[in-house]
Amino acid sequence: MSDTGHRGRMLLTGGRGMVGCNIREHARAAEWDILAPTSAELDLTDAAATAAYIAHEAPDIIVHAAGRVGGIQANIANPVAFLDVNTAIGRNVIMGARAAGVPRLINLASTCIYPRTAPSPLAEEMVLTGPLEPTNEGYALAKIMALRLCQYIRTETPDLQYKTLIPCNLYGRHDTFDAAASHMLPAVIAKIHEARTAGRDTVEIWGDGTARREFMYAGDLAEAVLRAAGDVDALPDLMNVGVGTDHSINAYYAAAAAVIGWNGQFTHDLSKPVGMKQKLCDTSRQTAWGWTPQTDLQAGMAATYQFYLERLSS
Repeated sequence: MSDTGHRGRMLLTGGRGMVGCNIREHARAAEWDILAPTSAELDLTDAAATAAYIAHEAPDIIVHAAGRVGGIQANIANPVAFLDVNTAIGRNVIMGARAAGVPRLINLASTCIYPRTAPSPLAEEMVLTGPLEPTNEGYALAKIMALRLCQYIRTETPDLQYKTLIPCNLYGRHDTFDAAASHMLPAVIAKIHEARTAGRDTVEIWGDGTARREFMYAGDLAEAVLRAAGDVDALPDLMNVGVGTDHSINAYYAAAAAVIGWNGQFTHDLSKPVGMKQKLCDTSRQTAWGWTPQTDLQAGMAATYQFYLERLSS
């Protein structure tokens, strides 16, 4: 007899996004009966519809991975949507869960919730200790609201295990490679692949390339989420999920070039915005929880590039 779904029913929001797709295709997903409605099936910005859906389906756990996401350009261009849509979605899912008495919820935040001047490594207790990075402040405010809402609910109703994971920057299979909407690493992969295909010998980097970022393979985050879902009680209230080491933007470009097999030169546009100088997670809580990501940058980049090539050819 198959043991599929033996842990119970999971409602996964954002099941078609990068994180959601990686969760659904992970081997441990077979332990759950996963509901992953599309936005056409369930509009999470509609509070009444969201509450009714959660009450009707009565999941044992909700993993909240939905949201309007994008890179630095998208955040600068659409601050209203990044604040409004993400605030509405977070509130509707979390309050819908509470109204239906869903016992466990894992809320996914982002390291952009940390103050822009916070010293690295970024520790969980630094949330709300200073001004946010202006380029993604709307998104960050929405994510802070959701994590605080989970904390307040636990304070009022300790039986409800509503916890928040704060992943570092992600990349991987099912990412978006469209330059206007994508995050940094998929954009880098697409840019270098296009340069190689077109026979160009230079690729431009925004800024001087010395800003440092921590990127984790999305398949590793999926593993952490599914492990957490199996024992939410043991999870800290708030926990960074990261690699614990970072690289310069220049180093990521070089790693992508190596995987793609492009041998050109990089130029730097010093007039472009670069965001925070460094954003590295403190992973002490994660280490105490007993987990570390297993995919190194080379392997993760190779898998992501392979996915990109499959996308191009389909």
